[in-house]
Amino acid sequence: MSVAASAPRDVLVLGCGRSGTSIFGELFESLPGYRYLSEPPVDVLRSSTGAPALATKVPHVPDAAAAQERVATMVGAMDDPIVIWVVRHPLDAIASLRVGIADGWGHHPRPTDWEQWLDRPLVERCAHHWATVNTVEWESARRHIRRVQRYEAMVTDPECTAREVAALVGTSPDEATERWWRRVRDRDDEHYVEARTSRRRSRPDHTVRVGRWRENLSPADISAVAPIVAEAAALHGYDVRSAG
Repeated sequence: MSVAASAPRDVLVLGCGRSGTSIFGELFESLPGYRYLSEPPVDVLRSSTGAPALATKVPHVPDAAAAQERVATMVGAMDDPIVIWVVRHPLDAIASLRVGIADGWGHHPRPTDWEQWLDRPLVERCAHHWATVNTVEWESARRHIRRVQRYEAMVTDPECTAREVAALVGTSPDEATERWWRRVRDRDDEHYVEARTSRRRSRPDHTVRVGRWRENLSPADISAVAPIVAEAAALHGYDVRSAG
């Protein structure tokens, strides 16, 4: 497989934590012509311009910055990046967010009112986090977004995902990229390799990734979170009202 003739573009990967941003970001470690940074301080991006192209996932911008300002800061720190938004079914994301949100609301960007939610049940905090990222942050980034990457599509057909993304950003998959798509899947097996930055917040409490909420969330949990995420879920084409 050969590298595309044109130089690859910088890439900014955005989305809610535990939605596949880490494993999707690691795709760029395998694509020719890229170096990849996971959640770096945004100032690091300003000193990382030039060849090879830069791909980064959800850079850290101070919490005090408004969403629109955060997105503008991230985009402005890179060389006209292609922005890709990764989204996952809210109930699956909530199930996966529990570890990090329980750990000092350890996912970013935090909602501006996150401290007002600290006395709410954990699943409701996770729901608020997902809904905020996928409305407030989404709307701030929307005009920049070139591709919406559904988690479900990525784990169902990672090869197709890799080839489409490579074509979008101006490169071609090679043997390293093939190794990436062979490790991405819905169920654990001898080929599955989890994203490095995801491992400390993973738990062996589910057998599948798509639909894991059926193993992790109770009917009471679903009733509690559905009103919180319903509007954002519909915005991204997910239905939570019928999940009870």
